[in-house]
Formats: sequence, C-alpha cells, structure tokens
Amino acid sequence: MSLIGKTEYPAPGTGVERDSLRRYVSRGLVPIGLLAALALGGCEDKAQSQAAAPPAPPVTVAQPVKRTVTDWDEFTGRFEAIEEVQVRARVGGFVNSVEFKDGAIVKAGDLLYIIDPRPFEAVVLQAEGQLADARAKGELAKRDLERGLNLVQTSAVSEQVVDQRRQALQAARAAETQAEGALKAAQLNVEFTHVLAPITGRVSRHLVTPGNLVQGSEGGSTLLTSIVSLDPIYIYFDVDETTYQRNSRLWFEGKRPSSRDTPNPVQVTLTGETKPSHEGKMDFLDNRLDVSTATLRSRAIIPNKDLSVLPGQFGRVRIVGSSPYEALLIPDTAIATDQSRKIVFVVKDDNTVEARPVVLGPLDEGLRVIREGLKAEDHVIVDGLQRARVGAKVTPKMAQAPAGDKAPAAPAGDKPAAGAKP
Repeated sequence: MSLIGKTEYPAPGTGVERDSLRRYVSRGLVPIGLLAALALGGCEDKAQSQAAAPPAPPVTVAQPVKRTVTDWDEFTGRFEAIEEVQVRARVGGFVNSVEFKDGAIVKAGDLLYIIDPRPFEAVVLQAEGQLADARAKGELAKRDLERGLNLVQTSAVSEQVVDQRRQALQAARAAETQAEGALKAAQLNVEFTHVLAPITGRVSRHLVTPGNLVQGSEGGSTLLTSIVSLDPIYIYFDVDETTYQRNSRLWFEGKRPSSRDTPNPVQVTLTGETKPSHEGKMDFLDNRLDVSTATLRSRAIIPNKDLSVLPGQFGRVRIVGSSPYEALLIPDTAIATDQSRKIVFVVKDDNTVEARPVVLGPLDEGLRVIREGLKAEDHVIVDGLQRARVGAKVTPKMAQAPAGDKAPAAPAGDKPAAGAKP
C-alpha cells in the first residue's frame, strides 16, 4: 500500500494550521486539486468576512444651544398663612348657634357664633338705670351749687356750704362717668355674644356645638375655630451658608441685587409638578443664621388668586443666583456618566466618536447648561447613545427643525426628527 493512500489530508475550510499544511506540501503528499480547493475556500472565507462587516450605526446629532441664561438657586420651603387667627369666646355663656359652614371662605365681619345674649342685655338695663340715676344726682348737685353761689353774695349761706355743694357736684359728675363706663362695658359684652370673623380667609371646622357652655376671657377663653388667610401666602425656606456667602459676594461686586432691599423674583414648584407654577418675590431675610443648621431663614410672598395653595404645603423655591450670562446648553439625556465624571459623545469630522468630559451647570427650560468642555460648533450625539462607541465610526444625522421651519438643522433644544427619541 502506498504512502499516499495512508495519509489523511486536511479538509478545505477546517482551519488546519499553515505549518502542518506546509509539511504535507514539502513532502509532496498533497495533490494539486486539493491545493486548489484549499485556496478557493480561503478566498470564499475572506469574501464572506468582508461582506459581513456591519455599516456604521446611525446616530442623531445637534449643536449646543447658545443663549443668555440666569442661574437659579433651589430650596425646599413650606407655605404659611400671612394672617392666622384663633377665634375664641370673649364672653362666657351658652352657644345658641353656629353661623358658618366648616371649611368655607369667610370675610372680615361675617357672623360665626351666637352666644346667649340675655344675661348681658339685663346687665345693660341695670347700667342704663345707674347712669340715669347718676345724671339726676348730678343735675341736682348743679342746681344746689347755683343757689349757693347766689345766696353767698347776701351772706345767707357761708362759703363752707358753697364748697360742700361744689364738691357734691364733682362727685355726682364722677359717678355719672363711672355709670357711662359700666354701660359701655355691658354693651360690649352684648356685642361680643355675636362672634365675628376678624379677618378674611378660610375657616376651619367648628369646635363647639350649640348648647355648650363656653368660657370668656375672664376664665380662660374657649377656642371656637380658626381662620387663615390664603391670598397672598408666604413660603419660608432656609438658605445654606455657602449660598448666602456667594450671593453676598455677588452683591458686593454689583452682579446681583440683595434680597434684603430688592424684591428678587422667585418661582415655586409644587409637589408633583415638573416645572414652576407660581411666581412671587422675596419679602424677608432673617438677621442671623441658625447656629444648629447654619442656614438663614428666608421668606417669599406668593400670589394665590385661585386659593389652591394651603398653609402647610411643601414647595421647591427657585431664586435668582447670578447675573445673566451667555451659555451653551444641551438636552439632559445627551449626558452620560463615567464613574465620577460627566461626559458627552461628540462626532468628529471623520465621523468617529469622542468622549468629552464636561462640567455641568443648572437646568434651564429643560436644557442643561454646560460650563466647560464643549464648543458651539461641536456635534453632540443626542439620540442613539447606546449605539456609539468611542473611536468607532457612526453615521451622523442632524436633528431636524420643527415642522414649518426652513432651517435645515436645529440646535439641541429643538424638536428632534421623526423617529428620533424625545
């Protein structure tokens, strides 16, 4: 049996190492046909690998928006009423009726409670009688004094008698004044039996029902209900020491007005909202920092025309933190995180992707301010970040302008093209 008959040749495309194939060829053990088949198989593999190379992935790019922005400082605050009153009984007695609906809006002077006025009306009658008696005695003392002055001229009475009558008139007038005061006090008590709303606002529930005995101011007055004003309304928040020092420095440099003497604008975002819904102005800064929290108590006043905001609610307060300046902005979704760094992916002129570290600023109308790391002419990937690889090529597509615009490309803050992610 020949040697060739005993030899096993490598099959085409099986990936046998080249040095093994060379050994077969050097010994003359490989037929020409087999060599041709192997060569043809290698060419086919190369052609298949070239045909299988994927195209550069498509991405959407846009240039940063350049516009004038103002930084805002943001804090958590709580709303409080400008006016808050605890309505208490000013006279004691039994409650006859409750004249308001729980939780309703009341105006100053509206009737809230009626306390039984009859005991106080009786006291008024007594005071009126005492006043009439004092006035009658005063009139009699006046006439006695006049007669004494006439008689003393003829020495019919002595000077001592005249002095006594003069003193009696003064005492009668003093008694009359006391009686007038007692009558006014009694009339006030009758007036206090009708409990009126001292301010305009929303009333709480009634705490005393008809038939109950309430105490007046003499014996510890009974709490009847409470009223809070709603429009406008305060919001209190605490400014940290670092922000306070920065704002003070800007004020000394003339770059930002102080909220102590200027009603700087504020914006408030309520719980569950994504953007500010109420606007107001600064109203107060405390005169010292809290030593336990190193914060400065601050206050803004907010219009509340629809009465939708109630005391006790939370809100996010935004206050001007800088003077206006030119800035570059991109969508927040175009920013990625690389450990502790923030990066964006920029498409260079040769369509390769570069990771660019950036320094972020605040959000402004849905876009993120980029303080460092970008130029206005850069093309930032705003859609397709998951398909981009650093150093690899991509197929960039400029974000289209909103329908109706003639501009071929739009900045990063405009509406993306159809099919692009928002």
